[in-house]
Amino acid sequence: MEPLRSVDENTLTTPRRTREGGRQGRREKRTAPSQALHRPFIARNIPPYEVLSEENLMRIEAAADRILAEVGIEFRGDDEALAMWRKAGADVCGELVRFAPGMLREILKTAPAEFTQLARNRENSVRIGGKNVVFAPAYGSPFVMDLDKGRRYGTLEDFRNFIKLAQSSPWLHHSGGTICEPVDVPVNKRHLDMVYSHIRYSDRPFMGSVTTDERAQDCIDMCRLLFGEQTVEDNCVILGNVNVNSPLVWDGMATKVIRTYARANQAAVIVPFILGGAMGPVTNAGAIAQALAETMAGCALTQLERPGAPVIFGNFLSSIALRSGSPTFGTPEPAVGSLVVGQLARRLKLPLRCSGNFTTSKLPDAQAMGEGTMSMLAAVHCGANFILHSAGFLDGLLSMSYEKFVMDTDLCGALHTYLDGVTVDDNSLALDAFPEVGPGNHFFGCAHTMANYQTAFWDSDMADNEPFEKWSDAGSVDAATRANRLWKKRLEDYQAPEIDGSVDEALQAYVARKKASVEDQWY
Repeated sequence: MEPLRSVDENTLTTPRRTREGGRQGRREKRTAPSQALHRPFIARNIPPYEVLSEENLMRIEAAADRILAEVGIEFRGDDEALAMWRKAGADVCGELVRFAPGMLREILKTAPAEFTQLARNRENSVRIGGKNVVFAPAYGSPFVMDLDKGRRYGTLEDFRNFIKLAQSSPWLHHSGGTICEPVDVPVNKRHLDMVYSHIRYSDRPFMGSVTTDERAQDCIDMCRLLFGEQTVEDNCVILGNVNVNSPLVWDGMATKVIRTYARANQAAVIVPFILGGAMGPVTNAGAIAQALAETMAGCALTQLERPGAPVIFGNFLSSIALRSGSPTFGTPEPAVGSLVVGQLARRLKLPLRCSGNFTTSKLPDAQAMGEGTMSMLAAVHCGANFILHSAGFLDGLLSMSYEKFVMDTDLCGALHTYLDGVTVDDNSLALDAFPEVGPGNHFFGCAHTMANYQTAFWDSDMADNEPFEKWSDAGSVDAATRANRLWKKRLEDYQAPEIDGSVDEALQAYVARKKASVEDQWY
């Protein structure tokens, strides 16, 4: 195996390379195994939005402190967590824990503001925190869908297909986690197949199981086989995304998973799931205060387990249709709320996971892309460092869409250029071009255009920019149909990254041994 080496942001960020061969050639190069355009993560060059004043941020923080001190949070079914809180000085009464103002902020001072998650291909390791942005696929859908077969339960083959599609895209940085539920594998064994699939079919970072602490431990043990015991002890190599039982409840299964990851020096992503009007107030400020209280408590628990363990401050604000009670995604109130959550996370000096490509649309259509674009722009503008649900999210997260996956990765490509900002130097100012072209003439053939045209503009894999007549003559193909053709071609062209044979054998043996040790459970 490749030896561990130090990871430096400057050496990991790959500059844009010259592209050749015209539009079609550039498209082919983007889907080629070389991944010439791939960057392991984005180092953003535009600042996050600061939408609330210091006074209003302090009011939200004070509201969160009141919730923590006067109402408290229940920690159910984890006596060790309760003992930790009692030792740390919290007021523990049964399973209800109350926290003095400022207590959690003090505990969180040991959490790192930035950390690196290693990939088995070290060139694909990601830096989480600071000005860095990491795009990961959507997570957790029980169903999958495409234009050919419609909506159906996900399988292990679907799960692996989405890993391959993520690996094939230069615009995603992370392999993700439970991209879809492989329901054809027993519930108590599918985590083994999922983590092995991430390892085998991708060489980017990935996430592990959070359904029980034993399954989380299996994922960590598989990482020890992949990376080596000491590397896992010293570095983050896997993430676990854990949800709060909002409002104001941390279930024991979740806290045990959090502590399992933290104990091994691996990162838990702490995420309240607040649907305004159901699991939290209908008003943005109240929901944000609740989210802050719940998230700080979960993040602080990692530091009680192991001071200095990496942790990600997560957020999932959403809304509901109050006339029906149905969840809604990609709406403006949670989007602007994410901007405020970003400010609060930066005040805590914690890496942030926020928003994603959210939609309740049932098809990869205009509603899907409109709602998804709103929530993705909120994610990048709030300063999120780890953006889960960047691609494939459809049907209120109930379905993972093949077509929307490639449509969303195309948007991620545009966001790479957007987050690069505006370069101002001698070349970009183009002062030599103006006297060459002169007033009233065009820039098509001037020396500056010829020197820069191959890298000047981002080039979509999905958009049709031809004249109407040419588009019509070619069959009037819409975006979803183009996406259908594109994901099939990418799977056809996919090549698995190489893996050390002895490591692969050890992982397969581990999976087989663990599966043989327990009976199948299907619920």
